[in-house]
Parts: sequence; structure tokens; C-alpha cells
Amino acid sequence: MRIRTESDGDIAAIGRVVTEALRLLAQSTGTEAGIVERLRAEGGMIFSLVAEEDGQIIGSLVASPARVGQQDGWGLIGPLAVSPARHRQGIGSALMAEALRRLRGSCRGAALVGDPGYYHRFGFRTFPGLGVTGCPPEVVLALPFTDIVPRGELIHHPAFGLNQQE
Repeated sequence: MRIRTESDGDIAAIGRVVTEALRLLAQSTGTEAGIVERLRAEGGMIFSLVAEEDGQIIGSLVASPARVGQQDGWGLIGPLAVSPARHRQGIGSALMAEALRRLRGSCRGAALVGDPGYYHRFGFRTFPGLGVTGCPPEVVLALPFTDIVPRGELIHHPAFGLNQQE
């Protein structure tokens, strides 16, 4: 397996992986592949990674610019998706490790909305005052790359459709 930046030929496969993987989650809205398409179309990606094995896309991770309160310069991770048949094989962890490596060079930190039981292993945690309107606070996680304490609303790119104040 190798982790690399997406190419034009990967776009349909990324959409399939994201749709198949995230439909298994109770919190999935079914709009995640559309979010990835809008991020791509609107130039809202910091990067898009794929996990490829034997010519097949088996995982995907997108990072987009975000703001925490008044602090620009955060990288929002998500969606992260792995083909259901390939779960628990380290593919998501490999994608996350590469994403964090890339973000460390250009961002204040990484943030996401997700399962703390999964993302704690990468150093993500909750912070008092960090949130996203409508989300339980325990699923809004951050990993600062410095001693910055993230506080405020985690502002996503408009492609996420959250109608947050810019």
C-alpha cells in the first residue's frame, strides 16, 4: 500500500470509498462525497490523500483550511474514509500519519469532528470552549502543533454546508 496525493483519475474512486465507508456511521449524512467534490471545485483543499494498493483506491483523507475562533491557519481533517472490507488494517492510521506530517509544516494545528475513541491515538483531544454549533463537544477535537490552546467555534470551509459565520 502507498499513500499519495490524489490525481484526476482517482476522483470517482474517492467518491465511492467515501460513500461506502461513511454510510456505515450512524452520524453520516450521506453528503460526505458531495462535500469532497465541493471542496475540490472551490479550491478548498489543503490536500487530498489516497491509499492505493494494486491500483485500487482503498482509502481517502481530505484536509481543508479552518479557523478556530479568530485563529486562522488550522487544518481540518475530514472526511477520512477506508473501504469497509479493509477496515482495521492500518490504512486510516497511515493516511492520518501522512496528513499530520504534511499539516505540521504549514498549520497551527489540526482539528476534526469525530470519534474520540479513534482519534485520541493520534493526539487529538477536546478543549474547553472548542466547539461546533450543533455537535456534542466531546466529538470536536484538536491537535495543536504549538502551545496554542484552541478556543472558539471550529469554522469549516463553506463546502461543508454548516452555515457558520466566516
